[in-house]
Amino acid sequence: MTIGIINYKAGNAKSVQNALNRLGVHSKYIDTSLDFSDVTHIILPGVGSASATLQSLEESNLIEPLETAVIKHQQPFLGICIGQQILFEHSEEGDQRGLGWLKGHVKKYDDRFIKVPQIGWNKVTFQQPEHPLVQGLVNDYFYFVNAYYVVPTDTSITFGLATYGQPFCASVQHENIFATQFHVEKSGEAGLKILENFSKWSIQRI
Repeated sequence: MTIGIINYKAGNAKSVQNALNRLGVHSKYIDTSLDFSDVTHIILPGVGSASATLQSLEESNLIEPLETAVIKHQQPFLGICIGQQILFEHSEEGDQRGLGWLKGHVKKYDDRFIKVPQIGWNKVTFQQPEHPLVQGLVNDYFYFVNAYYVVPTDTSITFGLATYGQPFCASVQHENIFATQFHVEKSGEAGLKILENFSKWSIQRI
């Protein structure tokens, strides 16, 4: 088992790899299309804006091989923060088109009523507490830094809920795709538990 971490200019691959190293989980950076060949799981970390992330992925020629690995070959995938937001069709942030792997859009918090961005710890309630990805967790707190949140068209893919001014989707899961708005790599023991569970997650192919 080897986790491939997408290493692009707008990401935070190093902090994710440091967290995996703490768990003793083998990982490598994915810098080019050739680096996908020997990985079993893929993580797309992210900080900053959706447009910068997509531009950096495009400039690194990583979008097409990433889609091949995740959509065609159904490899287990984890998107973190911006790595969750760009999976959807459209973001209000810069009127940006997303990858469109998941149907829905990304919306900004209403700063008339709450401080934006949200920065800090927030409780996440998982909708399927027995799912292998969140085994050992019960309404734990995770670390967020976000001004935007995803609004899935199909609410059945909402995997975790949190509240910041209003309830919002903090995590999604659909087939081999798992993503979190919070930073698992900065979320202490709870975040490490999710990374450990993800490293052991296998997808049953029909």
